[in-house]
Amino acid sequence: MNFQKIQGFCGGWGLVLAAVLLAAMPVMGAGMTPKDVAKIAAVSGVAVAPDGSAIAYLKSVPRRPYEDEDGTSWSELHVVRGDGEDRPYITGHVNVGGVGWTPDSKGISFVAKREGDEARALYVIPVDGGEAQKVLEFSEGIGSYSFSPDGKRVAFLASDREDKKDKEKLAKKGFKAVIFEEDTHFTRVWIADLEAEGDDAEPRKLALEGSASMLHWSPVDNRLALALQPTPAVDDSLMLRRVHVVDADSGEVLAKIDNPGKLGGLSWSPDGKHLAILSGEDQHDSAAGRLMVVPATGGALKNLLPDFLGQVEAVAWRDEFTVIYAASEGVTTAVYALAATEGSTPRKVVEADACWGGFDLAKDGTLALTGTTPQHPSELFRTTVINGDLGSERLTDSNPWLAEVALAKQEAITYKARDGEMIEAILQYPADYEPGKRYPLIMHVHGGPESHYCNGWMTSYGNPAQMAAARGYFVVSPNYRGSTGRGVAFQKAHQGDFAGKEFDDLVDGIDHLVAEGLVDNDNVGITGGSYGGFASAWGATYYTERYKASVMFVGISDQISKWGTSDIPNEMYLVHQRMYPWDDWEKMLHRSPIYYAGQSRTATLILGGQEDTRVDPGQSLELHRHLKVRGKAPVRLVQYPGEGHGNRMTAARYDYSIRMLRWFDHFLKGDGEDLPPYAIDYEAELGLEKDAADDDGGGE
Repeated sequence: MNFQKIQGFCGGWGLVLAAVLLAAMPVMGAGMTPKDVAKIAAVSGVAVAPDGSAIAYLKSVPRRPYEDEDGTSWSELHVVRGDGEDRPYITGHVNVGGVGWTPDSKGISFVAKREGDEARALYVIPVDGGEAQKVLEFSEGIGSYSFSPDGKRVAFLASDREDKKDKEKLAKKGFKAVIFEEDTHFTRVWIADLEAEGDDAEPRKLALEGSASMLHWSPVDNRLALALQPTPAVDDSLMLRRVHVVDADSGEVLAKIDNPGKLGGLSWSPDGKHLAILSGEDQHDSAAGRLMVVPATGGALKNLLPDFLGQVEAVAWRDEFTVIYAASEGVTTAVYALAATEGSTPRKVVEADACWGGFDLAKDGTLALTGTTPQHPSELFRTTVINGDLGSERLTDSNPWLAEVALAKQEAITYKARDGEMIEAILQYPADYEPGKRYPLIMHVHGGPESHYCNGWMTSYGNPAQMAAARGYFVVSPNYRGSTGRGVAFQKAHQGDFAGKEFDDLVDGIDHLVAEGLVDNDNVGITGGSYGGFASAWGATYYTERYKASVMFVGISDQISKWGTSDIPNEMYLVHQRMYPWDDWEKMLHRSPIYYAGQSRTATLILGGQEDTRVDPGQSLELHRHLKVRGKAPVRLVQYPGEGHGNRMTAARYDYSIRMLRWFDHFLKGDGEDLPPYAIDYEAELGLEKDAADDDGGGE
């Protein structure tokens, strides 16, 4: 049930041009505002040249809310050469994806739909400069891809071809029926010869059963490692993906790896003899965080870190004997080297001085990473895994204007839950903090719950963090039971116990901050998305005496109808509920916020996308109706057309930030007697000059 990740591990940011950044630069010493958050750029993908000579990366850049045509963030291509200079290659109003390299390190590859393209095509741009050349196009668009070792062929993923003209013709006649969970398109594996001409240049489909993902060509021969799942369904992608080794010529399955439970990343050893796989420990493990190694010919998987009380996030091979992996350990992450044999001892190669995200490793040991800290969002870092230096070099500064923003103090804390379990959390202090004074508190609860907070950059359109701190709030973000980063047992601690000890952990965090003399117990709010939205609804109903205001985003209110309307019923059963609704209707009802709506006195703002398939919009409608009819607590429902499980569009994100903060200000710092106005003057919020021709006196 992860909140939509742009996962991240989780994220997405919008575009802003340099001139606009300068014009909109905040006053020295001012705290962060929603307008600032709406212009945050970030490094979103990274690929190091095989010889380590340069690093290509993607930069996610926001559109300007209200001013630009609405849409998702732009994605630019930049390159850092060995001298450390950051050079733009493809920038502006572009959407570059799938950044990689040709095997000879001479070209940067990417997919994009450029002028004249009918779908996303594969391009290569020379690293030494020049125009990008289209090397492959396909009618249905190219997804993931992987070059053969000699660079002459490429394997790629694409959806089944469909007769679009026939579909459009039927639609014009009024025949638009959608066959639920059957009218879907499988993702197939295709092979293209980049040097062929004529009919030989036509891509060839491999006859594989299932829908494909995670495509990797062997570094030494003609094999592919990929994942297959029975159907394209989201539920199958979470619980039934299995690794297959396939002959690239014939499509013959040479080996099937029976990874237990969820599947994360995979990596070939340089000699092509082994695969490193991130997998769940078993089918009930909620995350793919165990580091496994298996012969590429098949066989039993070996868990290299069976007792690890953390979460492995990414893996690559340094040589045929050694893997490099990034691991979350509580609220930090570090990078380690480990011999690929059972019982080996890890050696740290990069300190936990940032929250490391994705990384890419070159043959010479150059390691390119993305990382965040409390002072900045995702940036590009570089180090080497062979010189014994545990440090790293930051190569980019995507938001230089952040140096002018007064960021509030942030720290990792630990507190004891009522049963003695120790819970970790991230705490932002009010920007104007004075020792001995109590402040209102906003609790932000992560989704999943198979996710966790790292002590890095916290602020986003849905996480108030520095925005709220600038307004005089404490903000606490707990890694409650069920969170990742602390081993499998901790991840499973919430299973079969919806809203039990996991959400008691949240209230115990409030008590800790009150006991420390920091927080005003009478002015506490709660917010979060997805499972965090469930927590927000639970706080507004079952725990209404503890929360004065709640902002629920794409959250759960009725466990019975949630199971029947979600696209992940199998995952819900295996790694969350551990039972079906009909096994105990009473328990499922009693773990639903709507059951306690009659006692709610908490002002509740409910927001969500109208196209959400993970948590059906009906969950928001149910809670709103129950609270409104009871009439004992202020309630408002805001829906976003076209949005799914989390907002992707610039305007919807900005709108969400404004509404969330206004709700908390009104009920935690204001009189809270009436609902705040629902209309928003976006021009005024953004500091724009109002266009008199468009001013009809309204606020929307």
